[in-house]
Amino acid sequence: MKVTGDQALVKKINKSIILHTIREHSPVSRARVSEMTGLNKATVSNLVAELCGQELVTEAGPGESSGGRKPLMLHFNSMAGSVIGIELQVKQLKAVLCDLGGSTLQELDCPLEVHDLPYVLEKMKGIISELIASAPSSPYGIVGIGVGVPGMVDEHGMVLFAPNLGWEMVDLRAILEQSFAVPVTIDNEANAGAQGELNFGAARDVRHLLYISAGSGIGSGIIIGGELYKGARGYAGETGHMTIEAEGKPCSCGSRGCWELYASERTYDNPGLALPARSTTELVRYAREGQEDTLRHFTTIGEYLGIGVTNLINSFNPELIVIGGALSEAEPWLGEPLRRVVAERTLPYHKQQLEITFSRLGSRGTMIGAGFSAVMHFLGNIRVTL
Repeated sequence: MKVTGDQALVKKINKSIILHTIREHSPVSRARVSEMTGLNKATVSNLVAELCGQELVTEAGPGESSGGRKPLMLHFNSMAGSVIGIELQVKQLKAVLCDLGGSTLQELDCPLEVHDLPYVLEKMKGIISELIASAPSSPYGIVGIGVGVPGMVDEHGMVLFAPNLGWEMVDLRAILEQSFAVPVTIDNEANAGAQGELNFGAARDVRHLLYISAGSGIGSGIIIGGELYKGARGYAGETGHMTIEAEGKPCSCGSRGCWELYASERTYDNPGLALPARSTTELVRYAREGQEDTLRHFTTIGEYLGIGVTNLINSFNPELIVIGGALSEAEPWLGEPLRRVVAERTLPYHKQQLEITFSRLGSRGTMIGAGFSAVMHFLGNIRVTL
């Protein structure tokens, strides 16, 4: 099939390439942008002038001279607008206001006592309104809202199935866009977390990544060849519902023995456990004090995390595994049993040059990644594939 584009499309593509080059490498000279993109200097100069006029790029300097006049350096104007990133958890709603460069301007959270849609929407709209009111003055204002949801989401922002919330067929994007009149992006929370780590965290420049979001449930963001893999219909990554116990506990998804029943915060709800608290934040405090029941339970969770991670390593052969989500706060007690199980069970060649690490963004990775998706939507991340 022949692929053609008129002059306006070519210009739009080149402008997007230049903008993202400046965003990723700022501060950078026009000559360096030309070298990195392969575009001639005249094209770069003309399109940079347009980006400066749109207040997305600013000039400052001078930079280092290579023999002639010192060049003016180009900077991405991260304060041209703001985005809101939201993570919808089972027991909590967390949100962050970021600039276009991913820097946090404000962070809010509130508990979720029930999962009824009207109740959750009221909480979500309240927290969004509060962040909008606190946003600094900027040329573009609030340019988008990104939301990470613990469930299956289609390309239209419809939450198809979120078993831990009891939601089916919730058109969350349409609801929020109607309420706030700004573009909204909705994705699975693990996909959002993977984007956060890939662009701002432990996975920069990684081509083959598995991001494991371990919190109230478990999900995975899969990066293959530097790109987010979503599967044939966009539902890949529901690894928390892979079976690790054939005749195990019944799960809210309708199956049995699902990984997240043994390796997530859902384990805290087991009434037979003698735990001093029922949240990761509180249990981390007890673990620091050496409380035996807490230490024993974190060891068990770490071992079960290792079992599931082993299955994923043997399936995808990644170069990096990043453990994120709320349970990343318990790294000092989860890391050793997790890595021990992986070392014992993973195929030998799959272990070569494999790194397992915990999120640098901690429990904030999904919010930041969701906000980043909103930034990319605003900036127009245009790609052409032949």
